[in-house]
This record gives sequence, C-alpha cells and structure tokens, in this order.
Amino acid sequence: MSPRPYEMGRRRESVDDTRARVLAAARDLLVAKGAVAVDAIARRADVSRATVYYQFGTKIGLLEALCDDLAERGRMERLAETFGLPDARASLRLFVEVIADFWAVDRDCTRRLRGLAALDPDVGQVIAARDDRRRAGATVLATRLDAGPDFGPILYTLTSFEVFDSLAADRPISEAAAGIQGLLDAALTTPPPRQPAG
Repeated sequence: MSPRPYEMGRRRESVDDTRARVLAAARDLLVAKGAVAVDAIARRADVSRATVYYQFGTKIGLLEALCDDLAERGRMERLAETFGLPDARASLRLFVEVIADFWAVDRDCTRRLRGLAALDPDVGQVIAARDDRRRAGATVLATRLDAGPDFGPILYTLTSFEVFDSLAADRPISEAAAGIQGLLDAALTTPPPRQPAG
C-alpha cells in the first residue's frame, strides 16, 4: 500500500498548523502593538515572510483570514438563518443576537482592527467590505419589516461594534444586545415624524 495518502494528510496538517500559528501571531501582535506588519507576524509565528505570503497571498488576504477566523469563532454562519425565518420580527431578534455574539468573541482584537481601519488602507478595505455586508442585511430586514427608509440605517448603526462595545463596557454583551433590541422595537412602533405641509 502506498504511503502517499498518509503523507498528504500529514502535509495538510502541517499547512493547517502553520496557518493557525500565523493567524494567532497576527491576532496577538494586533492586540499588543496595534499593527499588522507581515515581517513581525512571520517572526512571531516562527515562519518566513514568504510562508506568510504563500499561505495568504497578500496582507489583505491575511486580514481577511483573520476576520474569517473571528466570524467562525463567533458563529456568524447563523446569520443565514435570520433571512429564512418567516416572521420578520423574529428575524430581527436573531440578527441582533448573532451580531452581538460575533462582536463578543474577541473584543480586544475587533477593537484594534476597527481602530486601525482608519489608519491603514488595507485594514480599512477589509473592514469596509464586512460593514457593507451588515448594511445589506440591515436593508433586507428593513424591507421585510416594511419599516420605512430610515430603519435600515438605524439597524446598521445600532448593530455596529462601536455601539455594542460602548454599551457592554460594564455589563455582559447579552444585556447590551437586549438594550439594542429594545431601541429597535421602539423605532418600529414609533410613527415617523410628519412632514410639514408644503
């Protein structure tokens, strides 16, 4: 019997281990230093710079992988359920819950990534693309709720990391999520202001 499948399995494990080490190094340096320099990440992961690029392609690829890792640990795949529920209010509650769980998974790392987005164009590009997805989801939910044109931007804003992080400063993020849900429920039940007659 050929040892080839066994060797390929070991090689795959080695690649996965290297990838995990690089992502862990990127996360740790980001939190400790507030930067994502490929050379420093490679040193910390005990790999060559070329290995980092081989694994992730570009710095943006590395940042995407870091965000994907956060999303996986935060169980963002549950967001798909949000749009499949027949009850739009239940969809809204699940949307807020899933986003809250995601923001809670590694607040230090997320805080650094979002802060760095204002200074580093590569980080900014990755974060903006992720925010655009949340904005699109908020727009879909606003349409399902027939909540008017202002509700989508309200939902997008209230489900931002910055709002969750601020509200959860001295309490569990689940309580912050409940507070945000209350604000959204109030926005849905408050009639829009009447426009003055022309």
